[in-house]
Amino acid sequence: VQLQASGGGLVQAGGSLRLSCAASGFTFSSYAMGWFRQDPGKERELVAAITWSGGRTYYADSVKGRFTISRDNAKNTVYLQMNSLKPEDTAVYYCAATTYYTGSDLKYGYNYHYWGQGTQVTVSS
Repeated sequence: VQLQASGGGLVQAGGSLRLSCAASGFTFSSYAMGWFRQDPGKERELVAAITWSGGRTYYADSVKGRFTISRDNAKNTVYLQMNSLKPEDTAVYYCAATTYYTGSDLKYGYNYHYWGQGTQVTVSS
């Protein structure tokens, strides 16, 4: 099983980035996917999640209206489009996969079975 996150980098406040996470080694279309982030000294938090079909999405209040999660099951890839970035969005971003599917379950990292290696996002003010 492999989750390969990419697309991070350094961007100025107000800018945009698109993260990608390419999955292999499991049946991607059967798993809900989430993007989490963690900054040193802070707890890991869910940024966004999407059900296996893409029919439902969930967002942290801090990113609603700015970030969009999507997936392409034909390409085994999940995306996170991040617009209007703020310095407080700076963190390492991780993608993860889970067989859970309800909004309450998708919020918690311990419900995810597979994790990617993370990609650094740095937003300068």
